[in-house]
Amino acid sequence: MSSEVESRADFSLIRYAQCWEDADILTEGLGIQSGDTCLSIASAGDNALAMLCHDPARVIALDLNSAQLSCLALRVSAYRCLDHQGLLELIGSRQSNRRGKLYATCRKDLPTEAKEFWDSHLAQIEQGIGGAGKFERYFALFRQRVLSLVHNHKRIDQLLAGGDLAQRERFYNEVWDNWRWRATFKIFFSRFVMGRMGRDPGFFQYVEGSVAEHILNHTRYALTQLNPADNPYLQWILTGTHTTALPMALRQENFELIRERVNRVEWHLLSVEDYLDQHQGQLIQRYNLSDIFEYMSEENHHHLLRRMIAVSTPGSRLAYWNMLAPRRRPEHMATKLKPLTELSERLYVKDKAFFYMAYVVEEVQ
Repeated sequence: MSSEVESRADFSLIRYAQCWEDADILTEGLGIQSGDTCLSIASAGDNALAMLCHDPARVIALDLNSAQLSCLALRVSAYRCLDHQGLLELIGSRQSNRRGKLYATCRKDLPTEAKEFWDSHLAQIEQGIGGAGKFERYFALFRQRVLSLVHNHKRIDQLLAGGDLAQRERFYNEVWDNWRWRATFKIFFSRFVMGRMGRDPGFFQYVEGSVAEHILNHTRYALTQLNPADNPYLQWILTGTHTTALPMALRQENFELIRERVNRVEWHLLSVEDYLDQHQGQLIQRYNLSDIFEYMSEENHHHLLRRMIAVSTPGSRLAYWNMLAPRRRPEHMATKLKPLTELSERLYVKDKAFFYMAYVVEEVQ
């Protein structure tokens, strides 16, 4: 059984050159145990790699887009072949004039398909592979053409410096939140513009309500209630790099752990549905499902939940995000799947990737 979104979205390019979900709350919510088998949506690979910090036996990364798997493959090779500084330079988290050489070091370790892909994208490598996706180019356009009309570099630096809660709220209310900010934000992050330039329009089929209003409200939360100085996702959006914070997979304290365990990651050009069809009888304990349920009908969402429950052991956990389309376990599955509501809500308020309206953790009974 193929995924519903396959027929509606274009999977011929890098959509996400980074994972835009917070791996800190992902891994805490999943509660990965040593020896677990984990299934993860691949995206760019960061969060599949972050899961290795908790010592699973396997991480099975799946994607419908071969370009996304090439992003993961290059990251795997970077952990094998580079030191931590080299990894950060290749990603674009640090300035570099040697990315071509870093890629050449990794290239010999790449599988053929990934090698061919990146050989044809050398310009993106020179700029840092973390900026090579459609979503990241969308943020770059916002940063360069829109935000620059509203706030100068000094104000952006002031925002990212953080401070205590009172300082952050005062700065946002008195300096940052002017009419130009609100007006340009609502246009640039509208359903129309975001569908054309950021995400695929097919990803909005089941979305209701104002996209821009939702994101603006959550952005205010991220700029005030969370500390921008600790937020790598916000830093990349506003500066095009990481300044004082890094995502979980890129932190120095995790580098050697991931390097030692990187061979536990495998990747397949398959939907979750097709993978389960082809690997019947395999048991899985932890699922990083990104926000895939947003792209399917409620009927297909419920069907996939049943499929995953069937190959899970009691205590297995599913973690996923709702950005704009509400998706949770239906009541008729209450005896099979338990929502961990308190845990989900506690983690959601810490979510540094602030686009989402909910973070959902559910446990197999």
